[in-house]
Amino acid sequence: MNNKIIEEILLRLHRLEKVVFSAGRDRKSETPKKDFTGATGGIRLLISKSFFKQAKPAPAVKSELEKRGYFYRIQVVQTALNRLSERSGPLSAFKKDSKKMYVERK
Repeated sequence: MNNKIIEEILLRLHRLEKVVFSAGRDRKSETPKKDFTGATGGIRLLISKSFFKQAKPAPAVKSELEKRGYFYRIQVVQTALNRLSERSGPLSAFKKDSKKMYVERK
């Protein structure tokens, strides 16, 4: 093989690798786990600090977030908790005395 053919093959390979391996970076599900921005990030921070070792209701989570500089309405905190307590999320949710409680999934 001459050098021109090898260079052409390498160029095609480079373009293919760029397309194949860059597609995974844009997916929303692959957000960095250590990103503590926003309401969901604040809750992830609390998870990393073992706040959810015992079950907590949403108002307790909101007050703990405020202590750490995250100021959000209770509806925003509740939505973030619900999203993080989905089937594959890090939290688990259950009802106790007609209040929804959140605890770290084991």
